[in-house]
Amino acid sequence: MGHAGFTTRQVHGARVRSAEPRATPIYLTAGFRFESFDDAAALFGGADGFAYTRVGNPTVDQVERTLADLEGGTRALLVASGQAATTIALLSLVSAGGHILASTHIYEGTRGLLRDNLERFGIEVDFVDDIDDPRAWEAGIRPHTRALFAESISNAAGRVLDIAEVAAVGRRHGIALVVDSTFATPYLLRPIEHGADVVVHSASKFLAGHGSVLGGVIVDSGRFDPVSAAGRYPHLVTRGRDGRPSAVERAGGDARIAYARDDLAPRFGPTPSPLNAFLIGQGLETLSLRVERQSATALRVARWLAAQPGVERVDHPGLPEHPSHRLARRYLLDGAGSVFTVTLAGEDGVAAARRFIEALALITHMTHLGDVRSLALHPASTSHAHLTDAERAAVGVHPGTVRLSIGIEDVDDLIADLAGALSAAETGRVDAGQVAAGRAAAEPVPA
Repeated sequence: MGHAGFTTRQVHGARVRSAEPRATPIYLTAGFRFESFDDAAALFGGADGFAYTRVGNPTVDQVERTLADLEGGTRALLVASGQAATTIALLSLVSAGGHILASTHIYEGTRGLLRDNLERFGIEVDFVDDIDDPRAWEAGIRPHTRALFAESISNAAGRVLDIAEVAAVGRRHGIALVVDSTFATPYLLRPIEHGADVVVHSASKFLAGHGSVLGGVIVDSGRFDPVSAAGRYPHLVTRGRDGRPSAVERAGGDARIAYARDDLAPRFGPTPSPLNAFLIGQGLETLSLRVERQSATALRVARWLAAQPGVERVDHPGLPEHPSHRLARRYLLDGAGSVFTVTLAGEDGVAAARRFIEALALITHMTHLGDVRSLALHPASTSHAHLTDAERAAVGVHPGTVRLSIGIEDVDDLIADLAGALSAAETGRVDAGQVAAGRAAAEPVPA
């Protein structure tokens, strides 16, 4: 381009020299150069490659393949948020006139999606309260049920799903089980290994790990059977209006996620930024190290809190008194997670929770979890504010309940901070002696 004009040269620049980087490159581009006329036509016809970032991007692709491998699935789809992952996963299964059977113990954003948005589109939703009982799931299934939905470790009281039992119920009826495994991460639990069909995550949380980006992921087991599922999922086995091959013809056992990738995500448009994908990929490189430490620290903190006189209850599945402790010992062999709730003692729980949270100096008060930094939130006035008192109580959220997400800080510093907050919750002021006692109590506790 030596003879081209200045503006032409500054726009087109020099061609990038080929290289093989060790770190994942960030392909921060809207589209990709076509090698030829036929190459463009082939890519739009479904050939492997990249044409436009809304449909596929090399940075995103690398992270998707890593996530599929870590989760034990066949394919993954990265989208812009965890909420987008849940939405796209469910819409790949359920159409107007269909029915979703969901656990009561789920993230409130998901409950709102199910009750307010999907029901407006003609999709019915029912909730299972006794999620430990396979008969309760069986009883809730209708002829038009198309998806079972639950969380592996629930938000916020840490109820653990008996994945194998619920998956068996789904298999008997040819219905897919979708599991949100954000709290567990694939390091602690891989639902596909226990029979789940689809797994979703808010990648903004533990997978990224640093609270800096948003993202979500769908991972499929690849176990779609077109023969048994044809009646329930006709959109996956029927050819398109123009004779385009069906999702089954294109992808076989990966029909669900192929439909999500080709027919839903590009049209609804929850495209992840390649920069966000890169940062999620960077987080994945330390996932096991972070989650192992966070889980171990959280259990020590939970044990300490459970022994304090100012605490009414601690809902952590690693504690023997938790209703899901038996399931945690079965499914969560490497740790029971690092998000749990503590309910403060006293008649005026909201006032105690206010004093507790506002006295925290190290633990950050914010709506997030899975961060390397420890976080605290009062669910009754924030994430669960739109539920009735009875609905909040049913999911373990009371006026004095505080949700903690434990980071990677030193455990003695966290316990000292919590000791000061408990002192403030009880008396309205921080007792230096109690803080010192909290530090001294942060000695390792035998498992």
